[in-house]
Amino acid sequence: MNAPPPDDRPPVLVVTGPTAAGKTPLAIDLARRLDAEIVNADSMQVYRHLDIGTAKPTLAQRAEIPHHVIDQVAPDVQYNAARYLRDARAAASEIHGRGKRVLLVGGTGLYIRVFLEGIVASDAPNLELRENLEQEHAAAVAAGDPEKLHRRLAEVDSAAASRIHPNDLRRTIRALEIFRGGGPASARRREHGFADRPFRVLHLAIDPGREVLNQRIDERCREMLDAGLLQEVRGLRERGYGPELRPLQSIGYRHLAGVVDGHETLEMALESMQRDTRGFARRQRTWLRGVPDLQWCDPADRERIRARAEEFFLQENQ
Repeated sequence: MNAPPPDDRPPVLVVTGPTAAGKTPLAIDLARRLDAEIVNADSMQVYRHLDIGTAKPTLAQRAEIPHHVIDQVAPDVQYNAARYLRDARAAASEIHGRGKRVLLVGGTGLYIRVFLEGIVASDAPNLELRENLEQEHAAAVAAGDPEKLHRRLAEVDSAAASRIHPNDLRRTIRALEIFRGGGPASARRREHGFADRPFRVLHLAIDPGREVLNQRIDERCREMLDAGLLQEVRGLRERGYGPELRPLQSIGYRHLAGVVDGHETLEMALESMQRDTRGFARRQRTWLRGVPDLQWCDPADRERIRARAEEFFLQENQ
């Protein structure tokens, strides 16, 4: 039989995993060894002024290893997967053009997917419909029925509803927008097929195990407070960025908003922040279990990870 033709697509090494698994230090280590640069795949690190609560790489780390698609926009500017696709692929092209290697690093599964496989084309957001749906949701919450919109989505697009958590209002509303614009979001996903795959990929997910990860999460949350997260949240308020902004509704920032407003203690905020971060890590694991060709690794097994990465990149010269 004839050997398959060589795969001459540019290589990308993906380092992902649940929050607090140790992605950043591992990626820095790999970038040093592989002459690589890092493209961010964390949806919150694209926002300026959100540093401690998003666990951004330090300025020293970013000075040593170039990082891309970080600090792209202010917290009150909309940033979505379509824009991320353009920014991240442009960064990867520029890195490859300089003869460097690309590490895609982060825990936002959607951003990694669109970078690797493209994005489903959809109509522009219907702002009027979105506002109406948001108002309807607010009325439903006041009436004690916060899952009303999600039930409606299940009626018109059960496949989309099964992927979207009932508490994920933003994605529920977006799926309803797409349905109103010309059919179920799930059908558009099937038609697209995610066939836009311009890279040769090694996809690694690191995970130290649930017990160890939970301990790391609890420690990281405390460390964020010690590093000045409360002051960071206050500073965002002073800049005019209110708690209603989507980035400031993310973990850490929304928990400390109550402390800033004076109706919650720091101890209470820390406890709920730790709990919600553990829940977020569980959801990240669930997403990752559905990713094909993903290789799970213990971050403590540095030598095996390094060897696997070096082997992957050696293939580009064969």
